[in-house]
Amino acid sequence: MFKPLDPLLHSELRLAVMSLLISTEEAEFIYIKEQTGATAGNLSVQIDKLSSAGYIEVEKTFKGKKPCTLCRITPAGLKAFEEYVESLRSYLEVPRK
Repeated sequence: MFKPLDPLLHSELRLAVMSLLISTEEAEFIYIKEQTGATAGNLSVQIDKLSSAGYIEVEKTFKGKKPCTLCRITPAGLKAFEEYVESLRSYLEVPRK
């Protein structure tokens, strides 16, 4: 009856990162940090986990002389996110007695 929820996406911060990236081509680390309210250290760890799973790509560049980290969702990440949402719906659509 209930579909399993992807434990990687079931974290509040990782889900927030994926939700931001789903609606944009790419996002800078600073933007994601501001939108989620996460600390730089915690966000960095969660981005590494998503990247290791192949859900996002991380590109380190420079804006002038300042480092800039860009994140973008991968096709595998998009599929995982869509499956997560579908699984979540199975929990919300339980018939009431």
